[in-house]
Amino acid sequence: MDVLKKVPVREQEAKVRAANFEEVCLGYNKEEAMEEASRCINCKNAQCVKGCPVAINIPAFIEQVKEGDFEKAYQIISESSALPAVCGRVCPQESQCEGKCIRGIKGEPISIGKLERFVADWASENGIKPEGCGEKKNKKVAVIGSGPAGLTCAGDLAKMGYDVTIFEALHEAGGVLVYGIPEFRLPKEKVVKKEIENVKALGVKIETDVVIGKSTTIDELMEDEGFDAVFIGSGAGLPKFMGIPGEQANGVFSANEYLTRSNLMKAFREDSTTPIMHGKKVAVVGGGNVAMDAARTALRLGAEVHIVYRRSEEELPARVEEVHHAKEEGIIFDLLTNPVEILSDESGWVNGIKCVRMELGEPDESGRRRPVVVQGSEFVIDVDMVIMSLGTSPNPLISSTTEGLEVNKWKCIIADEEHGKTTKEGVYAGGDAVTGAATVILAMGAGKAGAKGIDEYLSQK
Repeated sequence: MDVLKKVPVREQEAKVRAANFEEVCLGYNKEEAMEEASRCINCKNAQCVKGCPVAINIPAFIEQVKEGDFEKAYQIISESSALPAVCGRVCPQESQCEGKCIRGIKGEPISIGKLERFVADWASENGIKPEGCGEKKNKKVAVIGSGPAGLTCAGDLAKMGYDVTIFEALHEAGGVLVYGIPEFRLPKEKVVKKEIENVKALGVKIETDVVIGKSTTIDELMEDEGFDAVFIGSGAGLPKFMGIPGEQANGVFSANEYLTRSNLMKAFREDSTTPIMHGKKVAVVGGGNVAMDAARTALRLGAEVHIVYRRSEEELPARVEEVHHAKEEGIIFDLLTNPVEILSDESGWVNGIKCVRMELGEPDESGRRRPVVVQGSEFVIDVDMVIMSLGTSPNPLISSTTEGLEVNKWKCIIADEEHGKTTKEGVYAGGDAVTGAATVILAMGAGKAGAKGIDEYLSQK
């Protein structure tokens, strides 16, 4: 065994997986997990924990994996994380826990994410549940949204003894975990639903088809229905567009709509009643994880797919692993390329996307080099479908129907980072509703902060 290198993780072959929606990464088996865990040097001052937004005791759980006590490893993880099987699959470990791993200085870091996934999957297969709460408190908390922020906040509050109800606008719980992330990255039945059941096993109630701001309001929840506090974890589901000519053409989609049709409504399956367009040649505009998800979905539905991104590969915001998988599967990357117009035929359907070449100039306020148009470089990519993946912002419905809840210029709810406290007493918020679109694990960290803030607030009442 070479202690400087990770134990390799088995995956479906690129040509095979590009034609199916089965999970790409097959994960570790028991022997592989124990071997990888044995590479950990169990640091006294563990930097990996500092890199984890929910502060999992990483050395402690890995030590239990090394010893073969997977149940104890699971309970250690569950003290901090409500969604370990999810995080083991979709967290950007390379820039968080694994990015700070001491083992990575002279070799490859420990595969912390893959070990977390193994432990969570083992617990699920063996019927192991997270340990429940202590003494019950006679206080009710409403959680708006059942995505990663809401589920985390609800789970932590339930463990503290609060009576928690989650209100979800869609017909199925899970938020972005069910509508945004494809099956081949995050299986819904095997992973997401089981993690949600674990949260419900703590005593959390979930009511679906409740649109806060329409069905009821936060003020009504607190004044008429007796909730002592509210956490808003409603995410950021409002898609952004470029504002270029032709965006209203038939065959132009937001990545949100496209992925929701495929992921939540199962449009990729032959037995689904939800329609989804099968483009022959598709352009996905953007370079984040959502763009990779949309591109890889379109590929699996039979298209030749182009990622159109205005910066270079170094600036791609998507995870390195996602970019690598997309390239392996045959996605074409048109980098340093920016759309200026979407072309359509006489019947109004997309038949091309006009672009310009870009070059990188001086860094902008984000620290990335600013893309500058190369004059006279216009060209057309022949496509029949365009998917815009340019980020999302919070839906203003909740803030506009809640007295005293302030938002910033981007319509994000104003809340302090440490406790999630908003400008309205008893109302806390976190995740994408506060920061704009970010990662699952950062939303979970915000959910934990909100639970802590609510507990401190209600303990003083």
